[in-house]
Amino acid sequence: MNQKNLKKMARMAILIAISIVLVYFIHFPIFPQVAFLEYDPADISILIAGFAYGPISGIAVTIIASVIQGLTVSAQSGLYGIIMHIIATTALVGVSSLYYSKHKTKKGALLSLVFGCIAMVLVMGVANLIVTPYFMGVSVEAVIGLMPFILAFNLIKAVLNSLITFILYKRISPILHD
Repeated sequence: MNQKNLKKMARMAILIAISIVLVYFIHFPIFPQVAFLEYDPADISILIAGFAYGPISGIAVTIIASVIQGLTVSAQSGLYGIIMHIIATTALVGVSSLYYSKHKTKKGALLSLVFGCIAMVLVMGVANLIVTPYFMGVSVEAVIGLMPFILAFNLIKAVLNSLITFILYKRISPILHD
């Protein structure tokens, strides 16, 4: 392995660690009615990895961070939490970083994050209808009843994490590419 790849892997590992630390220190419910849906800023460092190193790296960081978080700081959500985090963040990071990899401008970054937010909300609407009944033992109708909260939660989480990423990325990008 050459030194460039080794540096990239080390930086990706640091971004994974930052994601885990962020979840450990910052997580809270947005809607009391669905307190199990907690905002956390874990996707910020994952989005940064996707922007810096491309969509494949962003998705790899997503999967590794999700599994580690699900086995440690978010263990109470179990396999369900790991799966849902992978699905949600892959939609956000995959779409955002794919678009950004082809449009590396400020406008491109903004549009990529908008597209990623839309993808996350749409994908999580469908994922909750499929995955949640199986893992939570509830009916699809019960999930449909919660859908306004689920969609709003995913939109708020995606937008907040995207805005913070948009503000931070260009400032820290030189560190990730030296």
